[in-house]
Amino acid sequence: MNDSDWMTIALTEAQKAFAAGEVPVGALIVRDDKVLAKAHNRRESMKSALAHAELLAIQSACKKLGGWRLTDCTLYVTLEPCPMCAGAILNAQIRRVVFGAKDEKMGAFGGFLDLREKKGLFRTEVEPGVREEESRALLQDFFRRLREA
Repeated sequence: MNDSDWMTIALTEAQKAFAAGEVPVGALIVRDDKVLAKAHNRRESMKSALAHAELLAIQSACKKLGGWRLTDCTLYVTLEPCPMCAGAILNAQIRRVVFGAKDEKMGAFGGFLDLREKKGLFRTEVEPGVREEESRALLQDFFRRLREA
């Protein structure tokens, strides 16, 4: 499968979040062409500021692998990771991050700031804009409905 195909799974996770009244962000972690973990935002349902899709997927993948290093993995996520999630990605040493929509307000891989510019941190490869229009449309639809409610 290619990046666009994997992002389809992340978008499906984001749609689950949307249906549950959560900000529609979905993520998955892939290693050796197999999904290790997938998740979507659950901050409202879990009553936790930490329940971002990326963090839930990282936690699940680490548990599955029995360690905290995800060096041979790729993270797919529908929205550019925030500073908290980017920090976790760098700490988990995820080799590659592929995301959909840029986040100009909170994105930490080029949208608002770029943590990869900081010396001494793990270097992760970032591929922005994969299925960007679909990712952005889902977010815009969610927030439009929220304002109308």
